Amino acid sequence: MQTGKAPQFGAVAPSEMARLAEDAAVGKTKKHPQVTFVLAILSGLFIALAGMFYTIVTTGAGDLPYGMVKLVGGLSFSMGLMMVVLCGSELFTSNTLLLMGRATRRISVGQIAKNWTLVYFGNMAGSFFMVAMMMAVGQFKGAHGEIGINYMYIANGKMGHNFVEALLLGVLCNLVVCLTYWMTLSSRDAMGKMFACMLPVACFLAAGFEHSVANMFLLPMGYLIKSVATPEFWANTGYTAEYFSNINLHNMVFMNLIPATIGNIIGGGVMVGLSNWFVHLRE
Repeated sequence: MQTGKAPQFGAVAPSEMARLAEDAAVGKTKKHPQVTFVLAILSGLFIALAGMFYTIVTTGAGDLPYGMVKLVGGLSFSMGLMMVVLCGSELFTSNTLLLMGRATRRISVGQIAKNWTLVYFGNMAGSFFMVAMMMAVGQFKGAHGEIGINYMYIANGKMGHNFVEALLLGVLCNLVVCLTYWMTLSSRDAMGKMFACMLPVACFLAAGFEHSVANMFLLPMGYLIKSVATPEFWANTGYTAEYFSNINLHNMVFMNLIPATIGNIIGGGVMVGLSNWFVHLRE
């Protein structure tokens, strides 16, 4: 006998996924600002934990093929998005999908600006907290300093882009990340949502795309480690500060965080959000 309720098995249809995403976007703008900010701090913590996990897993893996190192590291990093999705926290990159609600006229420009501001700086606060904790416990000294070298190696690469490169890498990153979030809407159970996060997240990590929130943890870690490293640290690892010449505040802010953030908005809000609005929700 028909009950009128959706079956609790199988995948959600794409058109229904679009409605779920739109409703979720509207719901995000109706939360109390303090709740939104705390949930954003949690997301910053979750992504920072994933960044730490990625760094440790890929430390000392030089004997493995490059692609395999990136695959294993990317699968490890997917833990962060799993935690965001299942715990219902607020992540700036996925919140770029609020543009869908604007397209359907259920969300105002002011609501989007307020949400993005709260979530962006909440994510930053959570990330910086993890940076402070990791520096306080001296985690970078582990594996005879190789963990610290890996943090700097990652940060040096990310700060080596010019503005356009970082912007385009940000576009590609959030295209993948928001598609990942979109795919989690197709699943009706936790395992399905977790599995949907794994390969796409591994893809953008392996490809070297730029995720603004992940970089709020990875870049300051590399910068601070370079700043506090002692002569003994450099001697033990066999590196010098000059090897990481791209690491500085100007490159961190103007050659990565700002262009990556702009790119994330385009990749997620426009390429995923508005394209699905056009296909599924446009009247």
